[in-house]
Amino acid sequence: MSSDPRGNKLAGMVALVTGGGRGIGRAIAIAYANEGADVAVCARSAGELDRVVEQIEARGRRGAALVGDLANPRDAERIASCAAAALGPIDVLVNNAGVFWTRPFIESTADELDRMLAVNVRGPFAMMKAVLPAMLERDSGIIINVASLAGQKGYEEQSAYCASKHALLGMTKALALELAGTGVRVSALSPGGVDTTLIAQARPELDRTTWMDADDVAQLAVLLASLPPKMAIDEITVRRRAAAPTSFR
Repeated sequence: MSSDPRGNKLAGMVALVTGGGRGIGRAIAIAYANEGADVAVCARSAGELDRVVEQIEARGRRGAALVGDLANPRDAERIASCAAAALGPIDVLVNNAGVFWTRPFIESTADELDRMLAVNVRGPFAMMKAVLPAMLERDSGIIINVASLAGQKGYEEQSAYCASKHALLGMTKALALELAGTGVRVSALSPGGVDTTLIAQARPELDRTTWMDADDVAQLAVLLASLPPKMAIDEITVRRRAAAPTSFR
């Protein structure tokens, strides 16, 4: 899993990226292929996945498109199994798939909360359960959970989303502690405002001209996947430059 002399940071690695059909997931998948990795992508839309795989293969790497709903644990197990069968043992799992919407708390429903938690929390949980046994057997692997600044603070009309990302971040921290004595590393990637289709559809009124691009976030995912074996980063928190600092208090 070391870099090759041509500068490909992820040469010889196999990655599985959930929510890989568009947005941050698509950007990570292509960035990984640019760095020499073979990449499996999964999402609910076959058409989007096929286009991403075409771009992966255009870079001389192998790709695999896997359709499924990660809110269903059986889909998670099937996706992990099919990815490994198509490309080989999974070296990097990126849990990026997620749903987002805004709603005043008083108007929110239990069903909406359940859906948010099913995709944003149970989905990553199921994917990690599916890939971890093989990673632990090889004593090698990288898990990157795409969280959010919403996992560290609250935002108005985003109570369900904030709850889901707080849960994902907590699960990431706990699992990292459990795996500290193994060769498997677990990290959280927590970006602030990123201009994606998901956000554009949920909040079309927002001015996103100063927001980060998905490609910007993808470079951080490359960094996390290409760290030297003796190094680990627990969490990367990144905000758009135009926003006020949140860490200096």
